[in-house]
Order: sequence, then C-alpha cells, then structure tokens
Amino acid sequence: MTYPNAPARPPRATLVVTAHAGDFVWRAGGAIALAAARGEKVTIACLTFGERGESAKAWREGRNLEEIKGIRREEAEKAAAVLGAGIRFFDAGDYPLVATAELTDRLVALYRETQPDVVLTHPAEDPYNGDHPAAHRMALQARILAQAIGYPGPGDLIGAPPVFCFEPHQPEMSGFRPEVLLDITEVWETKRRAMECLGAQQHLWDYYTDLAVRRGVQLKRNAGPNLGLAHRTTAEAYMRLFPQITKELA
Repeated sequence: MTYPNAPARPPRATLVVTAHAGDFVWRAGGAIALAAARGEKVTIACLTFGERGESAKAWREGRNLEEIKGIRREEAEKAAAVLGAGIRFFDAGDYPLVATAELTDRLVALYRETQPDVVLTHPAEDPYNGDHPAAHRMALQARILAQAIGYPGPGDLIGAPPVFCFEPHQPEMSGFRPEVLLDITEVWETKRRAMECLGAQQHLWDYYTDLAVRRGVQLKRNAGPNLGLAHRTTAEAYMRLFPQITKELA
C-alpha cells in the first residue's frame, strides 16, 4: 500500500570500509559501480592511504611519506570518481593500522551520517596484512556502536545493515569462502578503468582482471545453463556475516 503524502524514501546507501587507498577498487569496485549505476549513494571510508605498506613503487622512486600520501590520495579520488562513489579519508596511518577512540568516533559518525543499507569490508582473517583484519574489526565495532542510543555523537541511529566481506588477496590462506558471487559483467570496463587509476600498484591490474574472469566462470557454473549470461562473465566474491532475512528461500 502506498500513501500519497508519505515522504519519499532516500536512495539506498552503501558504505565501504577499507584499510588502504586501493583496497576498494580491487576487491569491491564492481559492487560499487553497480550500486552507483542504480542511483544509490556509495561512500568509501578509506582508513589509510596505504602509504607505508602498499606503496613500494613510490618508495623506490625516492618519494617521502607526505608525497606518497598525496599520490595515493589522488589515485583513490580518481578511482572513486570513475566508480561513481564519494570517498572520505581518515589518514589513520598504516602498517600498523591501530584503533583509537577518535577513529572509532569518526567511523560511528560516518555510519550515522550515511545510514547504509549495505556495508562492505574486509574479512576477519588475513595472515599477510594485519591492517585488513583491523579494518574489519573497526567496521563491525562502529556498526554496533552506531546502533546504540547511548553512544554519544551526531546523527540518527542506524538499523542493522547486512555486512559483506570482499575477497582478500590470498583467499585460501584467509578462511575465505565465495558464498556470494556478484555478476559485474555490465560494469567490468568501469572497474578496469578505476583499477588503472592506481599506478602505484600497477602489478595488480592483471591479477584482479584474471580473478574477475575466474569468479565469472564459477558464477556461470552455479547459475546453471541457458540463463542468458554473457559469454565472458566477470564476477566478485563475497562472504556474508549475518543471516539473510527473507520470506522465500532462493
């Protein structure tokens, strides 16, 4: 039933919490581009620039810390614009990324400001990069606190948005299961353009292209035959943390 004087519902919102400047592109660029193409508001919370641990090329070129931060910020801004998302930089410092009360407050405030319908972040395990599990813990903690009426800060309380963990670089070693396969074929070229904004990590362009193709093959295999899928399908893999709420099994 619809009501003629009911206020219009704001567009759906997605919040992406990532440890470093490039993570959101490699791991969730397709999901971001799809949401933006549907007219949804996507906000990326970039906790660090990846200036110490994920900018080896710039260090070898003799750049200093502030120069590297500037390079990574510019790359991330360009990539987010290509995907159709807004981006907020927290500049919390990487290697290691450490949770602080101030950082928690800022992240809670962003949850309440954006009122996300969906949250994307890192999985809980990654033995190769401690910043990724740290970002995962911070994303979940802030989600809980943003729901608590007694937690101080601006903005309205949030609901309980589902959380999807995107695929880590070494999934087999990180306890990752591809429980959700997202078809990103229609926005693949957009994701690839965003990837190519990240010159500091050019060595990953082909890796994540190949991964998208492999996940696309798995998507087709799990979707069944004759469903009209593109001959060359690309996909991203996710894990879902909380139960799916539904009235129909599908």
